[in-house]
Amino acid sequence: MKIVFMGTPEFAAICLEEILKSQHEVAAVVSVPDKPAGRGQKLHQSAVSKMAIENNLKLLQPEKLKSQEFIDALIAIEADAFVVVAFRMLPKAVWEIPKAGTFNLHASLLPQYRGAAPINWAIINGETETGVTTFLIDEKIDTGNILLKEKVRILPEDDAGTLHDKLAEVGKKLIIATLDGLKDNTIIPKPQEAISHPKPAPKIFKEDCRINWTAQIENIHNKIRGLSPYPAAWTVLNDNGESKVIKIFKGHFDETPNPDAAQIPLEFTDSHLKIMLPQGNYYIEELQPEGKKRMNARDFINGIRNKNGWKVD
Repeated sequence: MKIVFMGTPEFAAICLEEILKSQHEVAAVVSVPDKPAGRGQKLHQSAVSKMAIENNLKLLQPEKLKSQEFIDALIAIEADAFVVVAFRMLPKAVWEIPKAGTFNLHASLLPQYRGAAPINWAIINGETETGVTTFLIDEKIDTGNILLKEKVRILPEDDAGTLHDKLAEVGKKLIIATLDGLKDNTIIPKPQEAISHPKPAPKIFKEDCRINWTAQIENIHNKIRGLSPYPAAWTVLNDNGESKVIKIFKGHFDETPNPDAAQIPLEFTDSHLKIMLPQGNYYIEELQPEGKKRMNARDFINGIRNKNGWKVD
């Protein structure tokens, strides 16, 4: 198959690399325009753009996906299929171009977890299974006919980072299987199953990442796992009236009740920040104070002089 690949982040770059090893031809790559980033405002390339340049591939970085110049450039390539992984929503004038269709790799078992953050939400919701799906793009978001699916287990020790890596490994192989099947006409697209209450996976904003310490302790733990390492759960520690924002990347809990823990006191053990909740104790293992690097709890504790009177806001 002669394809055009469209994507942006590392997840997509992993998939592009796999296609380059296959029998299929990547005629062009589409990614976002380079953008200024960091203190020096230097131009930052997406992971997919970097890979395209490293492999001397034709790279298109349109500002507007509906521009006639971009559409004409895609038509001129005469690709058999477009492959999309973690990219922008495509206009119909783009996805209807190739004769074999435009398909997307989504990091969930559709129709569950449609949206921008399926990996995070699967863990936040305490799922023990997720997967990847290839499907044909249509006018709506993540609703097109299914091509192939593959399940992936979510282990108790998984966070969004480890699950991302597992799904990328399975997903890149599913893309190749999908391309092979389209080439040989062995895949029959199937409508997505109708579910009365599908679970969504909307974009996650900063305020969504704040920990609600009155929630069930297992839900707190799943939220921390589901947001680690990015965008990261956060909370506010109160040091005798002085507030400190920290991101939390890793922790564990027990279910020893603390009936008098109304103000959510914080204790320091040798190697953990112990948050005492009515239904149990949460032990923070890895964190990042505002303006500093990620560190283990022991290093954070060693840097504190007065360890009395701390609370969680």
